[in-house]
Amino acid sequence: MGGISSRPFGRLDDGREVTVWRLENTRGASVDILDYGCTIQGLAVPDARGRLTDVVLGYAGPRDYQAAPGYLGALIGRVCNRISGGGFTLNGRRHDLAANSGELHLHGGGQGFDKHIWAVEPQTGRNALVFTRLSPAGEENYPGNLDLKITYAWDDRNCLRLVYEAGTDRDTLVNLTNHAYFNLSGEASGPVLDQELAIYADEFLEIDSRIVPTGRILKAAGTPFDFNGGKPIGRDLGAGHCQLAAGLGYDHTYILSSTEKWKRTARAWSPVTGIVMEVRTTLPAVQFYAGNQLSGYVGKSNVPYGPRAGFCLETSYFPDAINRPEFAPPILKPGERYHEETEYCFSTAGGNI
Repeated sequence: MGGISSRPFGRLDDGREVTVWRLENTRGASVDILDYGCTIQGLAVPDARGRLTDVVLGYAGPRDYQAAPGYLGALIGRVCNRISGGGFTLNGRRHDLAANSGELHLHGGGQGFDKHIWAVEPQTGRNALVFTRLSPAGEENYPGNLDLKITYAWDDRNCLRLVYEAGTDRDTLVNLTNHAYFNLSGEASGPVLDQELAIYADEFLEIDSRIVPTGRILKAAGTPFDFNGGKPIGRDLGAGHCQLAAGLGYDHTYILSSTEKWKRTARAWSPVTGIVMEVRTTLPAVQFYAGNQLSGYVGKSNVPYGPRAGFCLETSYFPDAINRPEFAPPILKPGERYHEETEYCFSTAGGNI
């Protein structure tokens, strides 16, 4: 068993064919990835009884990904999350970006990396897929040509490793992430409020009503934002904290406590399936989004995804850092190589958190 396979997934509105690639390990667990947006469309892992369970939200066809919001499972870039003020200034030059979320630039703009078909090279020996694309200078009004290489590798530990690489010929911004929504009880099982989550972070970024960082760093201890010891996602949602009101729930960037290159990021567990997910990354932060604004999206099982039908753990640099002097901006220069990695590992070991 195991290996790499592919099949047609359907056509976009303009007639282009989308392909879904499957990475299967020798244990029968698999991950399905589209060449459209390097999108994780499915991820099937065994539950505590050995039954394969799909734990990521997704759509049944390419036109849903093309038209529907939510960025389900997609690669996000050039810059993930929000950029305020309609753009940024770099090396004394102003770059105005698409305002696709009110006055904000969100998740790479109107035609971000999630809206393109990528070249794919299967690597059988690694059970991996390598996606490549040249983002030309001026795309979404970002400076510089950006040469991209994104690798998805799936191993017999049921670990999915995402490797983000990029180079440029001119100073530019790069902050890549994946926007998978996880539901460890199964993608069509309803809200994730009873699923337990630990985030290994003592601090998080304060946001305003636009979900943009203010520049202030807040302590999580003693607040609904403290997930260090693990707790059900929904336990403190009604606590009345002003930051919960600002984000309409959890939609905040956590600063990871670890100083190691590979940082222990998060651990989640479903009491229904017994599935555990552990996350590690080389990046300094993770955006925890509890799916607050999911509503009316019909998923691949023909079941509507309502609010909090899935949660995201988007590893990244700090949002809007180019416009916040308090934060290190995600600038990539010629001759440098952007290289960051994130790993999602699934098991049923260890029970609850």
